[in-house]
Amino acid sequence: MGRVIIDMSPSLDGFIAGTGVSAEQPFGDAGLRLHRWLGLDDGRPEESDLQAAARMFETTGAVILGRYMYDVGIDKWGEDGAFGRPCFVVTHHPREPLARGRTTFHFTNESISAVIARAKQVAGKDRDVLIAGGADLARQCLATRLVDELRLHVVPVLLGEGTRLFDRAPPGTELELLDVSTSRNATHLVYAIR
Repeated sequence: MGRVIIDMSPSLDGFIAGTGVSAEQPFGDAGLRLHRWLGLDDGRPEESDLQAAARMFETTGAVILGRYMYDVGIDKWGEDGAFGRPCFVVTHHPREPLARGRTTFHFTNESISAVIARAKQVAGKDRDVLIAGGADLARQCLATRLVDELRLHVVPVLLGEGTRLFDRAPPGTELELLDVSTSRNATHLVYAIR
């Protein structure tokens, strides 16, 4: 059975973006530092980084992302749309799907639970649904209690301010550590959500 997985890269102090997020700076003043483990911002991925990156998509059948993430990312994702699988963009303003290479973006204003159910159906019974961000969407998904796994790539930088990943997270959520690996770029943590 496919899982629902949140996969995000926070700073050590819990931010997934700095201040001043815009289309020109999708991660605000944090720049791409939070994704050096993926080879961005002149990063040099190590073996554990490469394994974590591969794990991100190897079993993924569909992706869910927020409208703001889509808005600041679409011009940077290239002609193939970056994800290579169906993506569901949660928005207050649905519109017709947009195809970019092997990636098709579906814009929906359904409830988070309905979006997860739809993504699971499209992904198929043996493939996972990846929740790629942003922070508000991740928190909403956690609140549904439909998320099975949390993958965090904790980057050794203190941003001090910006968009906090777990601001207003559902209280009492318990996690079980499934895997941990490290590099100079990030500590990769995989948790099951009880």
